[in-house]
Amino acid sequence: MGRGTLRIYLGAAPGVGKTYAMLSEAHRRVERGTDCVVAYVNHHGRPRTEALLHGLEQVRRREITHHPAHPAETEMDVDAVLERAPAVALVDELAHTNLPGSRNAKRWQDVEELLRAGIDVISTVNIQHIESLGDVVESITGVRRQETVPDEVVRRADQIELVDMSPQALRRRMAHGNIYQPDKMDAALSNYFRPGNLTALRELALLWTADRVDEYLQQYRGEHNIRTTWQARERIVVGLTGGPEGRTLIRRASRMAAKGSGSEILAVYIARSDGLTSASPKELAVQRTLVEDVGGTFHHVIGDDIPAALLEFARGVNATQIVLGSSRRKTWQYIYGPGVGATVARESGPDLDVHIVTHEEVAKGRGLPIARGARLGRARIISGWLVGVAGPVLLSLLLRSLENGPGLANDVLLFLFLTVAAALLGGLRPALASAAVGVMLLNYWFTPPTQTLTVQDPENFVAIVIFFAVAVAVSSVVDLAARRTHQAARLRAESEILSFLAGSVLRGETALDALLERVRETFAMESVALLERASDVDPWTCAGFVGPAPVARPDDADVDMPVGDNMALALSGRVLPAEDRRVLGAFAAQAAVVLDRQRLVWEAEQARRLAEGNRIRTALLAAVSHDLRTPLAGIKAAVSSLRSDDVAWSPEDEAELLEGIEDGADRLDHLVGNLLDMSRLQTGTVTPLIREIDLDEVVPMALGGVPEDSVDLDIPETLPMVAVDPGLLERVVANVVENAVKYSPGGSRVAVAASALGERVELRVVDRGRGVPDEAKERIFEPFQRYGDAPRGAGVGLGLAVSRGFAEAMGGTLDAEDTPGGGLTMVLTLTAAPGRDQAEGRAALPAEATP
Repeated sequence: MGRGTLRIYLGAAPGVGKTYAMLSEAHRRVERGTDCVVAYVNHHGRPRTEALLHGLEQVRRREITHHPAHPAETEMDVDAVLERAPAVALVDELAHTNLPGSRNAKRWQDVEELLRAGIDVISTVNIQHIESLGDVVESITGVRRQETVPDEVVRRADQIELVDMSPQALRRRMAHGNIYQPDKMDAALSNYFRPGNLTALRELALLWTADRVDEYLQQYRGEHNIRTTWQARERIVVGLTGGPEGRTLIRRASRMAAKGSGSEILAVYIARSDGLTSASPKELAVQRTLVEDVGGTFHHVIGDDIPAALLEFARGVNATQIVLGSSRRKTWQYIYGPGVGATVARESGPDLDVHIVTHEEVAKGRGLPIARGARLGRARIISGWLVGVAGPVLLSLLLRSLENGPGLANDVLLFLFLTVAAALLGGLRPALASAAVGVMLLNYWFTPPTQTLTVQDPENFVAIVIFFAVAVAVSSVVDLAARRTHQAARLRAESEILSFLAGSVLRGETALDALLERVRETFAMESVALLERASDVDPWTCAGFVGPAPVARPDDADVDMPVGDNMALALSGRVLPAEDRRVLGAFAAQAAVVLDRQRLVWEAEQARRLAEGNRIRTALLAAVSHDLRTPLAGIKAAVSSLRSDDVAWSPEDEAELLEGIEDGADRLDHLVGNLLDMSRLQTGTVTPLIREIDLDEVVPMALGGVPEDSVDLDIPETLPMVAVDPGLLERVVANVVENAVKYSPGGSRVAVAASALGERVELRVVDRGRGVPDEAKERIFEPFQRYGDAPRGAGVGLGLAVSRGFAEAMGGTLDAEDTPGGGLTMVLTLTAAPGRDQAEGRAALPAEATP
């Protein structure tokens, strides 16, 4: 009997309908006559799921008593299922941990036994249970799952079906009581089932499933040796040469990708395997940044046959289109071949569309930098000449001093050795000189007749000629190998530098001093300065420098690298060789980009502050025109009435007028306090004094401004301490709670509850008012914002803005969420103080949603 098949229903969270879908599939199979049984299904008290169990055969479960004081619990009876031997078995909750005393520790191990027995299994699992995603899920939800299933078990499934549901629909199901009991609903909605958590888990499930689909597609194509492109998704490959036309090609590919959803851009640069015919590193760095800016990826491929390597890459990534530039060859250069574009178009076949894009560099020549030979050091060249010229003379003297020489054949080999040594040390010219000197000495001293330049024996003449030819050939090869090795080492160093520059671009690093310091260290300079000027007639100014005594003008520098017309990188310390200027150019371009980015960031911040200041000043004038004048007018009227001699006020009337004065003064005090707090936040002068404190020491004090019977307070004793400024926290809580009480309907109490989630502590203020639409939830935190038709007397709309500013100053956040059943929930998130086991403070969640 063969192995059974495994089908898994995957969900983003509990309640999306995995078990329901599994039971529905079981009914369909039973109707088709398949022998299908329920090995284990937990309906969690959900009536609609429980109703689907009717009509399906259920295998008896095994009862396990793991503690005498606890009632017996049930687990799947593997032996009973094997004895029943159905065609299909339904096993819910694949990641479940079995009770102590069970046959296997994990339920997925029970499923493996059923599969080995030839039984097909249908199971369910949530994305948070997959073992490799544990850290990701914990960072999203603050909850660490203890029940996990190995990735390989899920990957081996014959079929994975995603059961998807939007976060809004899932929360509605929760609020309607279709997932958990009412006593667990609020805890679940406030913790694990928050909209942000559900959205992130849904994206994780969709991406994981999409990756598995792509794996299955690649596996199928490999098993069936399919080399043609399947256009399941538009993938556009851009072939880059490192020339200036690359930017045009990338932008063209971006416009093509924008016409269809889900399109990918893959830019590829193909370099020769010897690494010597490379493109401009500066231009490639710019093009790489541009590719990533348009949402594409950059790839570096090695290949001597560029058309073949490009097509192999395109078919390997299942590309559908290739974008190439028109050839930059001049007309006469086509005698060497048709060119890359024509070759790729001819050999692409019907599955790949090749686009040849015109550009400004067409037929202007390639213009790529040529890898010139690396310079050998002066000491090595002198050593090569000494070995090549003096070495043969000394060798001749040595051989002449011997009574019985080694013979002409061995003499030739010894002189050839000196020629090779000269090539290794000094290059080709010392080696050629060594070969010429060696021929003369061999002919004069060691070829009969000796001490003459004539050769008597033709065989000796042939030997000398062959020696010279071999010496020249070996010298050329050795010299070329030495230069190639030096060039490869240099190119590797250049690639590391350019990789650093590309990485700094990707990371968005904006520290100009750090970049200039890297230039100084790379080229061993004393000082480096970035100079600029407004125009050709204006003086140079220093935008940034490192090292002592930077130069004031590019003309005073040992090395200067222009960046455009009015900017230059000036280096002092030594003169650089020409081949170093290529890398220096990349550094200079990056320095200009960093400077521009710094200025843009500064200008954007200044513009933002100016706009914010103008908006606040405008709103402040509007507020002062009415909200300050109204209580002042009331106070003035009351004082004038009390001072008037025309009316005799009764004690009750006087008390009422005095109460009006007091209320107006309180409103003014509250308004002025908020205005001062807002100005402190705008000017950045709020300096919180952070210390560790328990919430129950601060929150009750903040409730002094609201009626005693208007708030239900729930702060667990096991809650971790928080790192906050107690004074600022009290202001935040007071503003939020007063706002909630103000907008709550009569007879409705505001709930203030605290809970711990990982390294965070949340304080939730829940009201049952009319709530706030999603599009207005962020707007209510802006200064001078009143929601809806709040009367002018309700304030100038600074309370929530001040509260969020204080919360962020303490390293926390303040956000608004919908209250299940109607209303608004303000969520204040604070940082838990280190040093206490925060696991004690985690809020209890329903069994299926908690670790």
